[in-house]
Amino acid sequence: MNLNLTPNREQAIALPRDGAESVLATNKVIRNTYMLLSLTLAFSAVTAAVSVALNLPHPGIIITLIGYFGLLFAVHKLKDSGWGILAVFTLTGFMGYTLGPVISRYLGMPNGGEIVMQAMGGTAAIFIGLSAYAVTTKKDFSFMGGFLMVGILLAFLAGLGAIFFQIPALSLTVSAAFVLLMSGLILYETSNIIHGGETNYVLATVTLFVSIFNLFTSLLQLLGFMNGDD
Repeated sequence: MNLNLTPNREQAIALPRDGAESVLATNKVIRNTYMLLSLTLAFSAVTAAVSVALNLPHPGIIITLIGYFGLLFAVHKLKDSGWGILAVFTLTGFMGYTLGPVISRYLGMPNGGEIVMQAMGGTAAIFIGLSAYAVTTKKDFSFMGGFLMVGILLAFLAGLGAIFFQIPALSLTVSAAFVLLMSGLILYETSNIIHGGETNYVLATVTLFVSIFNLFTSLLQLLGFMNGDD
């Protein structure tokens, strides 16, 4: 009887341990992601503030795209090493620098400071609200992956078209679409972490940072338009 019961007892103990280890691993990814995300947001804010203070010019769409995708590639290549964290800070710092001239333009508008603060507040409210919802409900939003990928690609191409052909109406439409798409991406990525689909906190941090960055710039453009920005 003892020989029959011992394996069952060990198995009963092993299963909860495996489950506990899975939960701990997930919690570690969440903790590391939000810690790194907080640091990169702060670093990006500093570089943006320096860019505004020094009145640095915008590098232009070509350099911005090359810098962004080049650094994003570096993050993916180095994600499993300590150099990956350095690549994340380089990427987010560069994005903060490109944001500086944009903020400067809005600050030069009537009520520009209020517009920037509204965009920041709206971004924070959306991110915190959606993240809290994904964490508390633990719903699986993985079904959104394909839709988000196609939607972001189409919106990105439309955004390039709006820039090169200078179509304000299309630009505003793209901004509105990005608010929805980035909100969906926040839900998707947070859910992905919770359910173990994303186990690398470096990549998770970059995804959430890019979501927040695009959400802020899109809200900034929409609010600027509603306040009379041409």
